[in-house]
Amino acid sequence: MEHEPAQVTDLEHERPKRARGIYLLPNLFTTAALFAGFYAVLAAMNDQFEKAAIAVFVAMILDGLDGRVARLTNTQTAFGAEYDSLSDMVAFGLAPSLVMYEWGLHFLGKLGWLAAFIYTAGAALRLARFNSQLDTADKRYFTGLPSPSAAAILAGFVWVAFDNTLTGEAFAWPALVMTAGAGLLMVSNIRYHSFKQIDLRGKVPFVVVVAVMLAFAVILTEPPMVLFGLFFAYTLSGPLLALKRKMSKPAPADASTGEEGG
Repeated sequence: MEHEPAQVTDLEHERPKRARGIYLLPNLFTTAALFAGFYAVLAAMNDQFEKAAIAVFVAMILDGLDGRVARLTNTQTAFGAEYDSLSDMVAFGLAPSLVMYEWGLHFLGKLGWLAAFIYTAGAALRLARFNSQLDTADKRYFTGLPSPSAAAILAGFVWVAFDNTLTGEAFAWPALVMTAGAGLLMVSNIRYHSFKQIDLRGKVPFVVVVAVMLAFAVILTEPPMVLFGLFFAYTLSGPLLALKRKMSKPAPADASTGEEGG
């Protein structure tokens, strides 16, 4: 028995075809950042801690580029945003904690891996909160320490220690405090400046260009110490500014100070 061909309605003719595939350029940067985080773990497992720390900083640069490339080329997609978050979790959540654990935390036994887990869980919660508040959050500030900055603290600490031949066994306790502290700061309500209000496409005075060149020169003279110092200062800026705001906030008037008439 022959079947009659199905009739195609006008609605089916007018229905737009869904575009398949993903944009290559911004996702290449995201994939490169993911690979840098993966490489940092492999390097740490082979006691190549300098390479591991550098890989985390490379991941930071690549992570900063993928979003800007997507905006410049108008290739922002929901897939790219989700992929970027997963890449951040590996590069800034898992990799730094494992690098720190392999370098010094493993000397502390259970306390060491507990501190590493606190950091990893803090990074995961930080990214989840950031994604859920993306449309409502104040663009001028981050709520909690950004995960790339937290990763820079851990990677910079390991890099400085390795560059100065400091052993992980001797600095295991400072490493524990720094790792757990960075994890807790990521899930805190402390606000950090995002610097997103800076217009990189606008015109600036010539002296600004000179200042940027000098900044690069300073970083290149002693990369481990300068990068660690910069991100450590940024990490402290949040609590210090919060304390300053709390101290400058006027105290509520005490209603009980009025004298009763006799």
